[in-house]
Amino acid sequence: MKIFGERLKEIRTEKHLKQTDIAKILNVSGNTVHAWETDKQEPSLTTLLKLSELLEVSTDYLLGKTDY
Repeated sequence: MKIFGERLKEIRTEKHLKQTDIAKILNVSGNTVHAWETDKQEPSLTTLLKLSELLEVSTDYLLGKTDY
């Protein structure tokens, strides 16, 4: 799932969001968001769905299944 962290960081920065912004919205720690972006941890399915809605991308895109 290495592509997940790269895509999460890319989209987050494109939307001018900080890791702490994502953390507050999803009610997780900043360290958790950092762990996702560095592929040291994976979000739960529920959190993945929330991330895709927040970032306005599909879960398939975040997971590297599609390129759009």
